[in-house]
Amino acid sequence: MRYIQRYRNVFGIIAITGVIAAIIAVAFFVNRETPDFIEYTVFLDALGEGRIASAQISGEAAFTFTFADGDLVFSTNNPRREDFKETLLLAGVTVTETNAPQTDFVMLGFTVILAGGIILMVRRRGGMATAKNGLNPVAVNTNGETERVGCNFGDIAGNLEAKESVGDIIDYLREPGRFARYGARMPRGILLYGKPGTGKTLMAKAMAGEAGVPFYAVSGSDFVQMYVGVGAARVRELFKKVREHGKGVIFIDEIDALGKKRGDGINGNDEREQTLNALLTEMQGFSENNGIVVVAATNRIDTLDDALLRPGRFDRRVEVGLPDINARKQILTLHARNKPLSPDTDLVKLARDTVFFSGAMLEGLLNDAAINAARRNRDEGCGNGNDGDMINDIDISSAYYTAIAGAEKKDRSMLREHDRTVTAWHESGHALTAALVHPENQVAKVTIIPSGGGVGGFCVNIPPERMYHTKRELEAQLMVNFAGRCAEEIKFGKENVTTGASNDIEKATDLILQYVTRYGFGEGILDRAKLEDKASVSKECDTIASRLYAQSLELLQKNHAVLETLSAQLLEKETLDGDEVAEIIQKNATSSSAQSAW
Repeated sequence: MRYIQRYRNVFGIIAITGVIAAIIAVAFFVNRETPDFIEYTVFLDALGEGRIASAQISGEAAFTFTFADGDLVFSTNNPRREDFKETLLLAGVTVTETNAPQTDFVMLGFTVILAGGIILMVRRRGGMATAKNGLNPVAVNTNGETERVGCNFGDIAGNLEAKESVGDIIDYLREPGRFARYGARMPRGILLYGKPGTGKTLMAKAMAGEAGVPFYAVSGSDFVQMYVGVGAARVRELFKKVREHGKGVIFIDEIDALGKKRGDGINGNDEREQTLNALLTEMQGFSENNGIVVVAATNRIDTLDDALLRPGRFDRRVEVGLPDINARKQILTLHARNKPLSPDTDLVKLARDTVFFSGAMLEGLLNDAAINAARRNRDEGCGNGNDGDMINDIDISSAYYTAIAGAEKKDRSMLREHDRTVTAWHESGHALTAALVHPENQVAKVTIIPSGGGVGGFCVNIPPERMYHTKRELEAQLMVNFAGRCAEEIKFGKENVTTGASNDIEKATDLILQYVTRYGFGEGILDRAKLEDKASVSKECDTIASRLYAQSLELLQKNHAVLETLSAQLLEKETLDGDEVAEIIQKNATSSSAQSAW
């Protein structure tokens, strides 16, 4: 009996299909008696004698006719001559033309449409079933008791401001009645926004873990379906499940997949808009003090619909930003707890070098370092308790530079000596200019070893922690971007510069455009990107680029001896660390009295 109930929809569809097939069969075969066949020569004799009363011809291989002295229908071969109808008419025969293939095509089309309708109905019912049964709550027992999520704020390093911003929400989830006594209305929704990998999902899970409530995790793309109404049904089912368990945290990741700004309804996505409307209705529907909070995450807050961001929906917006140096140190320490790091490993220095790394990137860096250590020791045997069994600075350094520029190529036999020389001068130009115009930055490494990512070499220039950037700092960065091309021009001439500076030029173009339009460091102070004055903006950007390129070229020409020494050392060693670069610059600057013109 249970089996029948489970598959009753399938049985129903099979029964309906059988009935329709029977109807089609009746339509095809009823009243289609096969007439007696007569030889064509016999028909011609009867036609010549005037004994044929009527004929029904078509494009088929046979046609039917009746004799003048009876009502029986006979058939014979169809000669398919062009003058056959005229011959019959001249003989006094009543001729009727039919188009049987057209009837067959009509029936075939009807059958195809009917089958398509059945398939569409099955898929729609399947989508609705998925919407009803496909949302699996996380950390909820089948008996309705709350199971604590295995994550809390102790598993999150850094993001102190974000933790403080959601602290009262956790208290509210624990004791919603306490806030109700004071007439406080807690936010129905919290929007976590920030760059990818900063820990928005982990923050939402930790909120549920700290409060000891169920955690429901879904993605915004789970609600966007092909058929209108399926996504809205999923939303309603999700909120229904949460209400059944009382308190809970509903986490919607990548909410911009369904919550983008709505259009005029003409060229928009009806399914997406219906799903968004259902979400807004459900958020408006539950009480403020029932212990349910909706947490959403996005990387693009600027694309969200205004109705999502108004008070009463996602009241509170919490930025989960990139970690600072202290937070990076805590994150590295947290992820290093289960890894055998060498005692010589300096996590503080690593935290200082990983500017602009997110929490996910830091975790990935240590994981890659562990993989490097395992690969290095796979033939040596572990468990001896020596440093060979640990993750050392070489493993971490390899993982760090792989994350920045890609894995270095092992086979460099096909690399021409001229290409090595071009790369050496190019990267030396970057390193020297960075050291002269950015003395507060750290030139950590310069290499001419090509990487798998298509990079011929690279110079790692690590800036200090900054909240703001000055106009002077941005111009210095632009000079560093131009320095590789300038060094090539000094060594090989203006007509022999290479395409190696393409990425530098791309970065410089983006920075100059923001310099003029966004930051107001050009001739005007307005945001000229909104003024749509592209001609004057382009001209001003080109003028600034030419000026800073000339300054970078002049700076390297004045320090030509240092540039040449750096290039020679790179050709010899292929890689120089920050201390070696600083030593070369210091020695040659003293001997040649090289001074920065900056």
